[in-house]
Amino acid sequence: MTREIAVVAFAQTDHRRSTEESSEVEMLMPVLHEVLAQTGLRTADIGFTCSGSSDYLAGRAFSFTLALDGVGAWPPISESHVEMDGAWALYEAWTKLLTGDADTALVYSYGKCSPGSVRDVLTRQLDPYYVAPLWPDSIALAALQAQALMDAGHTDEPALAAVGARSRQDAEANPHAQLKGHAAHGDYVVRPLRTGDCPPVSDGAAAVILAAGERARELCERPAWIRGIDHRIEAHGLGVRDLTDSPSTRLAAEKAGAFERPVDTAELHAPFTSQEVVLRRALGLGDDVRVNPSGGAPAANPVMAAGLVRIGEAAARIHRGASDRALAHATSGPCLQQNLVAVLEGDPR
Repeated sequence: MTREIAVVAFAQTDHRRSTEESSEVEMLMPVLHEVLAQTGLRTADIGFTCSGSSDYLAGRAFSFTLALDGVGAWPPISESHVEMDGAWALYEAWTKLLTGDADTALVYSYGKCSPGSVRDVLTRQLDPYYVAPLWPDSIALAALQAQALMDAGHTDEPALAAVGARSRQDAEANPHAQLKGHAAHGDYVVRPLRTGDCPPVSDGAAAVILAAGERARELCERPAWIRGIDHRIEAHGLGVRDLTDSPSTRLAAEKAGAFERPVDTAELHAPFTSQEVVLRRALGLGDDVRVNPSGGAPAANPVMAAGLVRIGEAAARIHRGASDRALAHATSGPCLQQNLVAVLEGDPR
């Protein structure tokens, strides 16, 4: 890399079960205003804008164009969009800044999951010939992964319950989290997963600002420098994968430089408690690493924004001095099919 690039600002909504009184634009605008206000920038000062969202959630084609009303597309701006979680929009913006075509970038993503059945919507990302016609929903597939972990002796139901309880207890300190505090682990949704093992249905949005070099230091007292970022994907066919492992996460982490030095914080995009078990093993995270201090996806899971939130939460801890070297992870697809890993560092104190 020839340029240093950092996350200099992060903002997110208070994630909720439903925001039926607000459109995507109305939900997004306060977040955009907040993230710009943190740096003192105006829309006209942003060199590149990239967003992540899903037409399947919105139920209409090219739905992301409506969100541009919240950004302000006039005078004309340099803009792009990915039909993915906002973490991948951040990856595109990072590569744009590396080229030197821009010095600042606005990245945002959003998802309204409440209008329909997310469990059914997510079946549209499955293999269209052999798996999707069977309509296995996202929780059923996660349950297959959890059962495989238990059969291999890597976890059990009490251990998964402890993961869910810890996540929601940590979320007590997060004003934006949807689920907080102690709650019963609940009934089975799909065995062996109970209510407490599954993410809530969430509406929400997030935004970050990236800046390069000295511009980052001008905009932020302690920038979160992106020391490495990479994403990899597993085979599409679930039957040819070992669901108890995540080689793509491990490879992405290796290419991002995560194994060069220890990290003190890891924000993992693990919507199901069983997926945290897989990711911890793939990344070699010990008990000395603070995992999901924000509560993670079990506390709030706005589809298409939850991965960007993980990067933003890791960066925010560096901004306020709570972390020096953090790992952020985002995932897309069934059973951790595609995975992105970023390594963030603050300047020495």
